Amino acid sequence: MKLLKSLLLFCIVGLLSNCKDATKQENITPNEVKTEKHTDSAGYTYETVTNDPTGLRLYTLDNGLTVYLSKNEEEPKIQTYIAVRAGSNYDPKESTGLAHYLEHMVFKGTDEIGTQDFEKEKVLLKEISDLYEQHKAESDSEKKKEIYKKIDEVSQEASKISISNEYDKMISSLGAQGTNAHTWFEETVYKNKIPTNELDKWLMVESERFSKLVLRLFHTELEAVYEEFNRGQDNDGRKVYVAMLKGLFPTHPYGQQTTIGTSDHLKNPSMVAIHNYFNTYYVPNNMAMVLVGDIDFEETIKKVDKAFGSFQKKELTHPILPKENPITGPVINEVFGPTAESVSIAYRSDAIGTKEEKLLTLVDMLLANGKAGLIDLNLNQKQVVQNAGCSPTFLNDYGYHQFYGTPKADQTLDEVKDLLLAQIEKIKAGNFDEWMINAVINDLKLSKTKQYESNTQLATAYYNAFIHRQNWKDKVTFLDDLKKISKQELVDFANTFYKDNYVVTYKRKGEDTNIVKVQNPGITPVALNRDKQSEFLKKFSNAETLPLAPKFIDYKVAIKETKTDSGLPLSFIDNPNNDLFELKFIFDIGQDHDRKASLATGYLNYLGTDSLSSDALKKEFYKLGINYSVYAGEDKTYVGVSGLKENLDAGLSLLENLWTNAVPDQEAYTKYIDQIAKSRIDGKTSKGNILWNGLMSYGAYGDDSPLRNIYTIEELKAIDPQELVNKIKELRTYKQRIFYYGKDIDKAIASINTHHKIGKEELLNYPEKTNYVEKETGGNVYFVDYDMVQSEILFLAKGAPFDPSKMAATKLFNTYFGSGLSSIVFQEIRESKSLAYSAFSAYDTASEIGKSNYVYAYVGTQANKLSEAVNAMMELMNDMPEAEEQFNAAKEATLKKIAAERITKANIFWTYESLKKLGITQDNREEMYKTIENMTLTDLKTFFNENIKGKSYNVMVIGNKKDLDMKALAKLGNVQEMDIDYLFNYEKENIDVPL
Repeated sequence: MKLLKSLLLFCIVGLLSNCKDATKQENITPNEVKTEKHTDSAGYTYETVTNDPTGLRLYTLDNGLTVYLSKNEEEPKIQTYIAVRAGSNYDPKESTGLAHYLEHMVFKGTDEIGTQDFEKEKVLLKEISDLYEQHKAESDSEKKKEIYKKIDEVSQEASKISISNEYDKMISSLGAQGTNAHTWFEETVYKNKIPTNELDKWLMVESERFSKLVLRLFHTELEAVYEEFNRGQDNDGRKVYVAMLKGLFPTHPYGQQTTIGTSDHLKNPSMVAIHNYFNTYYVPNNMAMVLVGDIDFEETIKKVDKAFGSFQKKELTHPILPKENPITGPVINEVFGPTAESVSIAYRSDAIGTKEEKLLTLVDMLLANGKAGLIDLNLNQKQVVQNAGCSPTFLNDYGYHQFYGTPKADQTLDEVKDLLLAQIEKIKAGNFDEWMINAVINDLKLSKTKQYESNTQLATAYYNAFIHRQNWKDKVTFLDDLKKISKQELVDFANTFYKDNYVVTYKRKGEDTNIVKVQNPGITPVALNRDKQSEFLKKFSNAETLPLAPKFIDYKVAIKETKTDSGLPLSFIDNPNNDLFELKFIFDIGQDHDRKASLATGYLNYLGTDSLSSDALKKEFYKLGINYSVYAGEDKTYVGVSGLKENLDAGLSLLENLWTNAVPDQEAYTKYIDQIAKSRIDGKTSKGNILWNGLMSYGAYGDDSPLRNIYTIEELKAIDPQELVNKIKELRTYKQRIFYYGKDIDKAIASINTHHKIGKEELLNYPEKTNYVEKETGGNVYFVDYDMVQSEILFLAKGAPFDPSKMAATKLFNTYFGSGLSSIVFQEIRESKSLAYSAFSAYDTASEIGKSNYVYAYVGTQANKLSEAVNAMMELMNDMPEAEEQFNAAKEATLKKIAAERITKANIFWTYESLKKLGITQDNREEMYKTIENMTLTDLKTFFNENIKGKSYNVMVIGNKKDLDMKALAKLGNVQEMDIDYLFNYEKENIDVPL
């Protein structure tokens, strides 16, 4: 089956010809694509599409449930999606955010899941619902507070009967990964990736989950959603997005109703309205199930029908949404916030499935494909802006083409805008190479090839087709349809489409006066009842599953070794799936050996050779469908090419030409340094960069860190660019090794022998690596003042040096305690106390032998909840709750994840590379699996006591100083307010010590 799917895939990509689908009739020509109906041995009718590289079987049950099935036996897992054609567009105007909040509540269980006695519980839930209706109708703020106190009181009583997170516990016990859901304009999608042998139990849980909605633990989850709303207020990119949509869609819900909802609506919910929404849209004829992975088609559809076939079909009417009038002139928006300035330009388009989608897809790729588009070459390659690009989005009613750019230090946003518009004018004037049309289509085909190798990405394509009511045949033929579009047609379209009908959104630095700040509602922690079980969970636990045997890798067998004519060691792995390849030259020298390493590799991207300009070089690679990369990490540098195997030789020849004959360009270097300087300025405005890079690195290393070991801008300006070019060329004189993933290893070696010439002299050893000393942690609070609604806090404690014998306990501990929806930390911080939207903790294993493991914990919450959140987290980090049932579920989940894990393709080599850094040369998962099998809760408690309990933390905090309780922070250690320039060691006058 895998061979057949690979062959069919190549038919689409155009690498082979005269392929036939096993299900089509003999009179169909190889290139003909049509939808066919079949009946399997059990009598189920399904559709296929001829020449479909994905092997989709599309079923529709009698009740209208659409089922997408595709088979891939590469790993014993199934990517599952349950999609509902209903999202925020369907929210009542007076209850925005409803669809998204419903998504959260579907995880809370039913009348069977998550309750000890539903007959008693439902009485209290009805009372809570009635109170919320009173709360919504009440206009007096003091009376609303009194009603909310009553809601909180009744919720405490109800929580004594409920059982928190039973769904998550059951799904986790299957060994599921990626358990989550999302809501958008037209969709709500529920996600899990499960081991193949757990399909029956997964269907058992999901059929119950979607059978009935029970809104338990409502007010604590509502507060978590509000924290999610606050995260959005702190996200300037999201604010630009919302402003852009408001301009594009002044009447349609795309622009008038955000998925998260308004603050007022979130604080005044209606449980009645949520129930009505569920009952209206969560019906089988409005839902799809997607299963992609190691399945048996006929057995699987029978199981799906048994689990979901009894759901009752209902007549439903989708809302009729308003039509937009044409945009007749530029619409101008401004958004303010602390992050770097940028500009967005957006044009409204027709919907998905229209001719305009095809035309815009091509135009977009001609403008920006990451390699040789007009924006890529004229703006990014020439470094006339800091960064620029574009991308299209297509929805059920409309779409849009968005352009974005960030300015250089000496640029205005209007100058960036004009440069972007100038690239559109080039399309309108036909100033682009005609060969680019075929090149971008081939690029899209390559992307599809890679997408169809991934079960998750393929399953995503299926559910998107369902949500957007697309015939899969149209998806299969989409690229062929693009081939029919001429250059003149694109030019004519561009002149009609791109006029002064755009929405421009300026993201400016400054205070956002539209921020909504609220008081802590004072939620009393609810009971979790970890030691309780519903009857459903007991039945679920007793259901038998055939065990799945783990498979481990003998790396010495899986990775084959040979040498080139020059004696270079070459590791290779065959690609059994398609004709794509990856070739890397690996040098065990990086930024820690030479501070100029990443500077030099980055500079090479802007250079050409003595015979090819940098633009011409990019175009030549793009014609071949070949990507090249030169990258320096901390301890390694990689030089490589990837793409179509048939063009490996030509691609490697181009790379070697650049490597050998690169010519320095002073103007390009000056712009390159200006770009680095601007990126430092912009990076200082990103709270994520400040916390997870600046503060975290300082918490681990202090002043002497790899992050701070940088050149000043003045030092960078003084470097001769010829020195950097020489450094790249001299790489070839160092010891090196090669990795190849693909077919025809002999041809690959022949190409390497031809183009990668190494001198006869002995290759050089690497310079000594800089050793950065990890400092002892404890007693320090490093704080950065930042204009934001939430506050974020990170605890970091240095642990013992890496010890492979701890890896099994680490994996089990993290599952049980700190990560995932059913973990102790998530349940206590979010589910019980509603103190944060995001909270997690981990024992983090070092990436290299000789380095230390670390303990860390994170909470992101409103400033007025921070003290409570810190206390709650510290209690957990010093006294691990012991829950036997939860431990058993975590243990079972961890073992099943290992059993279902398959390391394949090029990942075999790269995983082995990571293990070698830890001093491990065998597949250590086998030892870990056996160790976890024999572990008890007592063992885990011992691990906690020895490695986590009582640790001394450095505490990193980012938040708005005027909102934070600094005295509370002082209880955690010596508070040092950090200057951001000092954190990153950026030059700043008179800065010698932290401020």
